Amino acid sequence: MVKYPAALLSLIAFLKKLPGVGSKTAERFAFQLLNWPQHQLADLAGHILAIKEKIHPCPECHCLMEGDACGFCDPLKRDASLLCIISSPKDVFTIEETRSYRGLYHVIGGLLSPLEGRSPEHLQLDLLHKRIEARAIKEVIIALDSTIEGDATALYLKEQLKGLRVSRLAFGMPMGSTLDFVDGGTLTRALMGRHSF
Repeated sequence: MVKYPAALLSLIAFLKKLPGVGSKTAERFAFQLLNWPQHQLADLAGHILAIKEKIHPCPECHCLMEGDACGFCDPLKRDASLLCIISSPKDVFTIEETRSYRGLYHVIGGLLSPLEGRSPEHLQLDLLHKRIEARAIKEVIIALDSTIEGDATALYLKEQLKGLRVSRLAFGMPMGSTLDFVDGGTLTRALMGRHSF
């Protein structure tokens, strides 16, 4: 049986480390890259090498920034009385796309998961508490995934932030959906989170 060349196998192994990329997809990507001209491969390699040099977490909010100033911490452009807690720097861009939130953000860097060894010490809560005190935050919004880990982390944060106004993103019926196609868990949350109108 003839195997792929070692260099190609090595590339496929690296591509499989990307989320959502399995063996077949990694093979397709690798063979596609073989067809690229050398200058495009060099450009891709340059972008990959430069990403860690150019993009780094903000020392205050831990969102991604390029350069010296973080656009998510600018008190002239943001409502400094609101603080939205997110688990990943990627989440900030999803929320920003809605154009419905203008407050500050704080990335905790993950969710509690005892099975994966992520305990409360991984959440860097001392930095969060210092920031809340320094900024005189009036409301903390917990915007974490609606998963077992997300729910556990949200409950833990709620306990740690006693004395503050703490809210959590609403969960429930997606826009444009019908009851026929909504699962029981989503419908239960929609009923529990109902409000008057």
